Amino acid sequence: MHSIQCNCGAVKGKLENIGTSNRLICYCTDCRAFAHFLDKAPAILDAQGGTEIVQVAQQHLLFSQGEEFLSAVRLSEKGMIRWYASCCGTPIGNTLASPKMSFIGLIHNCLDRQQIDKDFGAKVAVLNTDTALGHVKPKQSGLFGFLFRFLWIVTTNRINGGYKKSALFNATGLPRVTPETLRADELDKLKN
Repeated sequence: MHSIQCNCGAVKGKLENIGTSNRLICYCTDCRAFAHFLDKAPAILDAQGGTEIVQVAQQHLLFSQGEEFLSAVRLSEKGMIRWYASCCGTPIGNTLASPKMSFIGLIHNCLDRQQIDKDFGAKVAVLNTDTALGHVKPKQSGLFGFLFRFLWIVTTNRINGGYKKSALFNATGLPRVTPETLRADELDKLKN
């Protein structure tokens, strides 16, 4: 089990029977825009604009309190659903719009930092480095292993029906809360 909690403690949960996981740092502009949307960039992003993320199957995420504070945003009409705790603006994670793609990329801020290496391993893939900040970019690494584990998470949960047990989507496959969708000008402002 790995505990999940927002910064103020109103939202709490856990990951049970974690199984296959992916640990990565993503330097994409969308992850940076999400951090700016929450007005938490210094707490979320590293010096070059990267966000540390742990991907697991959604079925392993269980909330024990504060579900009424779950909120979501999409940076564009077809963008990922980015979940956060509205009580304090803590990012929770990213999912695709369909629960059949049953992973969640949990943002490091809601995870137990003292247990992260033990529960998810010390190997961290480094992705989307072409959009990292600064003149000297981090070197991309771990892409093959990342893709293999991602496909394993999604495929096995599609085959065994685990995707139907998401804490973030209802029985009809819709998100538990309706995500706000940003306008193009709002997104441009966050990216600049």
